[in-house]
Amino acid sequence: MSLCWRIAREEWRLWLRSRVVIFAALIVAVLIAATSVLTVNRVSAEQSQRVEQQSAAEETFFAQPDRHPHRMVHYGHYAFRPPPPLAVFEPGVDAVTGQSIFLEGHRQNTAMFADTKAAADLGGFAALTPANLYQLLMPLLLIVLGHAMFLRERESGTLAVLLAQGLSGTQLAAGKALALIAVIAIFMLPLVFIAAFSVTLGESAIAAASIVAGYFVYLCIWGALVLAASILLTQRAVSLGALIFVWLFAALIVPRFAIDASSAAIDAPGKIESDLAMLAEQRKLGDGHNAADPAFVLLQKQVLEQYDAETIEELPINWRGVVASYSEAELTDLLNSYAEERMELEASQSNMFNLFGIASPTIAISSASRTLAGTDLATHHRFLREAEQLRFDFVQGLNQAHIDELDYTLDINRNNGEAAGQAARVNAKAWRVLDEFRFEADSAGDRLQRATSSLFILLGWLVIASGVVILAARKVRV
Repeated sequence: MSLCWRIAREEWRLWLRSRVVIFAALIVAVLIAATSVLTVNRVSAEQSQRVEQQSAAEETFFAQPDRHPHRMVHYGHYAFRPPPPLAVFEPGVDAVTGQSIFLEGHRQNTAMFADTKAAADLGGFAALTPANLYQLLMPLLLIVLGHAMFLRERESGTLAVLLAQGLSGTQLAAGKALALIAVIAIFMLPLVFIAAFSVTLGESAIAAASIVAGYFVYLCIWGALVLAASILLTQRAVSLGALIFVWLFAALIVPRFAIDASSAAIDAPGKIESDLAMLAEQRKLGDGHNAADPAFVLLQKQVLEQYDAETIEELPINWRGVVASYSEAELTDLLNSYAEERMELEASQSNMFNLFGIASPTIAISSASRTLAGTDLATHHRFLREAEQLRFDFVQGLNQAHIDELDYTLDINRNNGEAAGQAARVNAKAWRVLDEFRFEADSAGDRLQRATSSLFILLGWLVIASGVVILAARKVRV
C-alpha cells in the first residue's frame, strides 16, 4: 500500500508542476464554487418565498367577504410547489415545469412561471447548476489530468525501469487510480457541503448521503475510463482524442438521441390537440351554469324522486347548486382521465430515456440525481395530482354551501337589483372549506427506491470500467 501512495504522490507532484492542469482545475473549482453559492442563495430564497406566497393566498381567500358561493368558485386559489432542500444542488425539472397553479372551477390549469422561461434573456446560462458542472465539467477535468498517466511513463522510459524492479502493472495502475480518487475526493467537497446544508433545511441525511455517493461513483467511472485509455493506447494525442470523443458521446450525443428516440417511440399529443379533443367530450356533459340544460333532465328526475317533490322549487335544497356539484364531478372525471393519460405518456418517455443510462453514465447519474433530490418528473406529477385534489375539494365544498345555505328562489332572482344580489350571498365562514396546502418531496426511502435502477446502472458501469483497468494493467508490457 505504501508503494501505491508513493506512486500517487509522484503523480500529484507532476500535476502541480503543470500550468495547464492547475489552470483547468482552478477553472472547474471556481465554476463549481460560484455556481453552488448562487444556486444555494436562489433556491433558499425561492423556498421561503413560495411558502409565504402559499400562506398569503390562503389568507386572501379566507378574507373574502360574504358572496355568492359560485363567485368564489371562479375567484379561485393558488397552489405553490416550494423547491425541496436538495434543489440547491439539482433543480431537476423544476426549471421547465413551473412552480404554481391557479385553481378554479371547471378548469385544470397548467403550472406557471417556469424558471427557464423567466430567465430566457440569460440563454443557456440559465441552466448552469452545480449538478450540470459535476456531470459535464468534472469528467473533462479528469480527462485532462489522467489521459497521459501511463503514457508519460512509457515516453520517459520509466515504465521499463519500474517493471524491471518488480513493480507490476496492477500496482502501478492502483497508484495512478489512487491519485485520481484523491482528486475526485477533493472536488467532492463542495457537494458534501451543499448536501450538509440541505440537511439543515430539512432534507433527510439518507437522501443527502445517497446523492453524494452517487456522484462519487459517477466520477470514479470516468476516472476508470481515463485510466483504461491511458493504459491501452500508445500515444497521448490518440488517448486525449479518444477520451474527448467518449465524453462527447456519453454526455452530449447519447442524451440528445435518447430524448429524440423517447419522443418518437412514445408519441404524446400536444396540449392544443388534447384540449380540442377534451372540449368535444366536455360539450356532451352539459353546461353546469345552466340548470335547465337537457343533459341534467335525468338528474332532476332522480333528485325530485329522492325528496318526493313535484318541482325543483319544492326541494329543500338549491337545485342550481346540485347541478353545479354534479357537473363539476363529471367534468373533473373527464379532465383527470386526460391528465392521467398525458402523465402516463410522459412517465413512459422518462422511463425509456432513463434506460439509455446503459449507454451513458451521464444519463444514469442525471436520472438518479433528480430522483434523489426530489426534483424529478414523478414529483412534479404528484404535485399536479395533489393540487387538483385541493381544487376539486374546495370547489365541491363551495358547491355544497350553494346547495345547503342558499335559497333557490333568492338564487334565481339574484340579478334583480342590488338588494336581491345582497340576499343571494352566504356567510364568509363557508370559505373555510379550503384546506391548507403544503407540498413536500417524497420520503427519502421512496426516492431511493425510485432511483435504484439508475444507481445499479452506475454500479454496473463502475464494475465494467474497473474490470477493464485491471485486465489492461495485468498485460502491461514495455
